Amino acid sequence: MTQTMHRRHLMLTTLAALALAACSPAAPPEWQVSLDEARQLLERGDAVVFDIREADEHADGVAQGMRLLPVSQLDKRLAEIPTDPAQPVLIICATQSRSSTVVRALREAGWTHVRYVDGGMVGWVRRGWPVFKPMG
Repeated sequence: MTQTMHRRHLMLTTLAALALAACSPAAPPEWQVSLDEARQLLERGDAVVFDIREADEHADGVAQGMRLLPVSQLDKRLAEIPTDPAQPVLIICATQSRSSTVVRALREAGWTHVRYVDGGMVGWVRRGWPVFKPMG
């Protein structure tokens, strides 16, 4: 499968999964990471963390070191997600409904090293952990 075909397949899978998220079975436990572990991995630089919320949600605050990759831009920016299985990748959204769905689609497309953050940015903020407002 060519890279373009692969991207289209992934995006169709992701969009279909997002549309059916309410009906989807829960993701397996090994596909998730706790907020505590996610923060430790992020702060140590041991994982790449993508915040897939949309720009208006990012305006509420993001955690230092997270990469902003709105889910609406995923198809255009898929190459930013490391493909090396040795590089842990975490996906976070507001709660975990979008991130768990994106992780499911990425795993189905071959990214075996991606996990979603259980509790999302809502949980991060509830714990009083630091966030900043991104520029632009």
